[in-house]
Amino acid sequence: MIPLSLVASVAVLGLVGIGLFGLLVTRHLIKVVVGLQVLVKGALVALVLAGRITGQVQVAQSMALTVIVADTIVSVVALALAVQVRRQFGTLDVRALSALRR
Repeated sequence: MIPLSLVASVAVLGLVGIGLFGLLVTRHLIKVVVGLQVLVKGALVALVLAGRITGQVQVAQSMALTVIVADTIVSVVALALAVQVRRQFGTLDVRALSALRR
């Protein structure tokens, strides 16, 4: 039988890998926010897994809940900014937006 910590470690690596891949490949602003969300969820699973391994599950879960709340607020603000950028400039392409500085 496969140990639970090995399965959770693979899940963490999978989520972090998918999040990093999403950040590196896409140029769409909303997809970047989604990639960040997946990356943070992988970090949260790692945090809870570390708490379980050390025997401090309650501390890890409370820290994870705090991170979830803060991450949700950051995501809402980022998506609101993306909506305003789309209204103002007509695009959500990060490269096109960075060209506006020049």
